[in-house]
Amino acid sequence: MVKIRRMTLDDVPHAARLEKENFSDPWSEQSFREEVQNPDALYLVACEDEVVLGICGLLISYDEGDVLNVSVSDKARRRGIGEAMLKELMLQGKQRGVNAFTLEVRKGNHPAIALYEKLGFVSEGVRPNFYRNPTEDAVIYWKRDDII
Repeated sequence: MVKIRRMTLDDVPHAARLEKENFSDPWSEQSFREEVQNPDALYLVACEDEVVLGICGLLISYDEGDVLNVSVSDKARRRGIGEAMLKELMLQGKQRGVNAFTLEVRKGNHPAIALYEKLGFVSEGVRPNFYRNPTEDAVIYWKRDDII
């Protein structure tokens, strides 16, 4: 059974491994270590038998939350883990006063886009050439309080 919980410093190496597995420009262990200790950030992990299968994070600024690092192990995809993590992340964000969530996603990442739209995120713009390795536009999504 998959359990979703707050990320701890012990989870940082696993988070960095998932980043390397899934992204061409991954965050370092040091970046995750800093965010786990940041009082304005909320990071979750999805675990099964103490194995980290997914991570996601939220950087909170006033009443807005920037969703970061949504990543699920290739072996654990298509099991609803990403959706469950995001729902829990938004629930905990709302409990901390977040009224609007935003995120960027690669224009060509169709599975992630489908998930975000399923959860009520709406495309509101594009950041040209936002991503590297390869260069690609980012689609900006928002989910506001009136549609949460």
